[in-house]
Amino acid sequence: MSKKCHVTAAMVLAILASLELQAQSWSLPQGATVKDEGPRTYRFTVEYFMANTRGEITSRQRLTGEYTRALPNGQVAWKNVSQAKADSATAPFGPPERREFMEGFHYRRSAKESADSMAPEFFKGFPPTAVYERNLVWDTEMIEDFGQKHFDELKLNRPYHMIASQTINLPDVGKFQNRDVQLEWVGKSQRNGKECAVIGYSAFFNPLEIANGGADLKGRSHYWGQMWVSLTTRQIEFATLNEDVMGELKLPGQNAPLIINVFRHGTFEPMTPE
Repeated sequence: MSKKCHVTAAMVLAILASLELQAQSWSLPQGATVKDEGPRTYRFTVEYFMANTRGEITSRQRLTGEYTRALPNGQVAWKNVSQAKADSATAPFGPPERREFMEGFHYRRSAKESADSMAPEFFKGFPPTAVYERNLVWDTEMIEDFGQKHFDELKLNRPYHMIASQTINLPDVGKFQNRDVQLEWVGKSQRNGKECAVIGYSAFFNPLEIANGGADLKGRSHYWGQMWVSLTTRQIEFATLNEDVMGELKLPGQNAPLIINVFRHGTFEPMTPE
């Protein structure tokens, strides 16, 4: 009888130990920081689709740039940024046009101190109409912040409401209001040989106003995507970006605004091994 009770107790302990291991495997590392073992370069490619309300694509643009982080003194830098255009949904892209003003563009971005990309002087070397190029910088910051700074708050399959409401003034562009920005850790996967947390992000019905180059746009934005973040280093191993903008566009000399739809899809991925 005592032997039977001993075996039963051992089984219970084994089950409890197994459950504890499972719980540990389905929680994210706590209190860790991003580990940089030297500079790492990413390629960020974003394709824009201009369309009407019936989904008919009238033109496309593709922006590509190379972003290097963990440079000396906490610097990051951009190079080889180019833009290519196509006149319809199926037309081939024309030759890429280099954005020389972004070649070598650098600024401080580290855990201790980062430059304020919303400061009026931050993009002082950029043409006023270079909105898509500014987006490369802002979107990269968003992906890194969403993916690297919230392990402690994320629970498996539970949405984390990170921002309830936030209005951002975009220098020389306009303003954007984030509404209910959510992160959700949805599981684990592998990228580049690294075990990663897969984290989704989303924010819908975000009001925006753009006044740039003589054009005025008032509308709303939905954006969402996923990030593969290394569990050991918190490095971004892959990320996607999707945004759908619908709004009223008023051009100089026009009495009535045009209803336009702009959709974009981006991928952010390392070019060099860690």
